Amino acid sequence: MLFRDRVDAGEQLAREIEKREPSNAVVLCIPRGGVVLGERVARRLGVPLDIIVPRKIGSPINPEVAVGAVAQDGSTYLNEELLSLMGVKRDDIQGIIDREVSEIERRMTGYRGSARYPDFSGNTLILVDDGAATGYTMLAAARFVKGSLNPDRLMIALPVAPQDTLDLFDRESDEVVCLNSPEEFYAVGQFYAEFDQTTDGEVLTILNKFSPQA
Repeated sequence: MLFRDRVDAGEQLAREIEKREPSNAVVLCIPRGGVVLGERVARRLGVPLDIIVPRKIGSPINPEVAVGAVAQDGSTYLNEELLSLMGVKRDDIQGIIDREVSEIERRMTGYRGSARYPDFSGNTLILVDDGAATGYTMLAAARFVKGSLNPDRLMIALPVAPQDTLDLFDRESDEVVCLNSPEEFYAVGQFYAEFDQTTDGEVLTILNKFSPQA
């Protein structure tokens, strides 16, 4: 195991990001687990915290197998090679995509009340999650940020990911911060001693601490 839990991973990630001295930063974290890490990063840097909500698209054959991801504007990023190997067509997953878009809308409204963002055009946006395997959800988030939020710089930060996924992130961002890239990588949870599911209530508690009224 590399990390005790998400708080431990967030503290380690925050210290590493702090060394980069990102200017005019805002932390955008991926719910649910990424919010726990994002809180530690935002507190250490003394910067605002917000969320971004891409969603994994699971295979209709096995929902645990990710065949891509969808961003909050409905843009989809699919592993066409994997879909072909599975014999799955776009029509076979359209219902799954529609459900995930509805879940994105639910989370954006439930967590932050609106899908509208402030003007981030002069900011360094730091995308934070608790890890990545295929990287499709982070890819969807990064492309949405670049296409819709126009940051000055985009940093992707996470505790653990395989090297081929990090190579993908390098092409999608100005900077990638990753603490570990193990050769044997099966799932993000294998690198945590505790990897319980983060609840909606925990996410709301954290976000409320960073609201302007807090």
